[in-house]
Amino acid sequence: MSTDLTGIKARVNQAATAAREAALKLSHDIHANPELGFQEHEAMARLTSHLEDRDFRVTRGIGGLETAFRADYGNGQPVIGLMAEYDALPEIGHACGHNVIAGTAVTAAVAARAAVDALGGTVSVCGTPGEEGLGGKSVMAEAGAFSDLDAAMMVHPGVKDVACPGVLAAWTITVEYFGQAAHAAADPEAGINALDAMILAFSAINALRQHIPDSARVHGIITDGGQAPNIIPAHSAATLMVRAADNAYLAELAERVIHCFEAGAGASGARLEYRWEEHPYAALVSNHALAALFAANMRTLGRDYPLDAPAEQFGSTDMGNVSLLVPSIHPLVAITPRRVAIHSPEFARAAVSKVADRGLMDGARALALTVTDLLADPACLRAVKEEFNAGSGV
Repeated sequence: MSTDLTGIKARVNQAATAAREAALKLSHDIHANPELGFQEHEAMARLTSHLEDRDFRVTRGIGGLETAFRADYGNGQPVIGLMAEYDALPEIGHACGHNVIAGTAVTAAVAARAAVDALGGTVSVCGTPGEEGLGGKSVMAEAGAFSDLDAAMMVHPGVKDVACPGVLAAWTITVEYFGQAAHAAADPEAGINALDAMILAFSAINALRQHIPDSARVHGIITDGGQAPNIIPAHSAATLMVRAADNAYLAELAERVIHCFEAGAGASGARLEYRWEEHPYAALVSNHALAALFAANMRTLGRDYPLDAPAEQFGSTDMGNVSLLVPSIHPLVAITPRRVAIHSPEFARAAVSKVADRGLMDGARALALTVTDLLADPACLRAVKEEFNAGSGV
């Protein structure tokens, strides 16, 4: 590493230190005011105002999503995108730690201004709403919101430091059965039981699980099972998620799940209607060259990010859709012990702990330093792009 690059990285680190107080306030304020997907008006206002005050050019409502935004600093290529998420979960708020993600991305971009000023190029914060099941990044990708990016990065809070987590493809389906109401005691033979249809379908899915790979998942909830115990249910509804390690098997498994629901309809006589979500989540393709740069920068902060560790299953994210378009990474930073389940009230509390604050700042520094590597050394970016073009992600 040249003396000049060492000096630039020192300035980036100094900028991150100077941004710490504002970064943690952003994270804690978003956590205290949780908003569901595509309703994140207050979070977007906080983030965009913060960036505009620091000389970023902000465009709101990109990709046709009211709470999406893009904030750019610098000019010209390369353009390095930092993904910010800020939606919460129903009832349990920021139990996925998206307040930490938003704070990390914004703070990394602010710190990376020093590298942009010295080296040229552009750092961009992509505000991506509706990650929790709504596929905001997929919508934005289809609208061309990421078409000019040379690389895309984000850091997600978790229970372990992981450079390249295993992230499953996922597809959400909404199912309804329509039957015929009747008195359950006086006239049951006149009814067609829509709840029976749903229960039969769930039983078929339970049997299906025995015959699918360990990495695949089918899970969901019944959202309507009838109105009263003495009325044959004329309607039932459910929402399920189908997950797989790759996009091709996701399509195959989705077809088998439909057969389970068709079996429920055939056995009960109820009419089946279903709708797949318009934007399935692709499996994440982590870029190994980009992850190696990030891991090396994390190690300078005292965190161990071994690249040869087995990929640990994380879940699903619409960052997978971005990774099909541009070299991408989605590393995890530990903010809580491994015994704590993500998407739990305990994880939500951990997302504003001192450990989470440290994870936010470490993630922001590592992202900003990785931006610096990409801007400073064309060979680094060339290696990232060559791997992506070869389709050899991790």
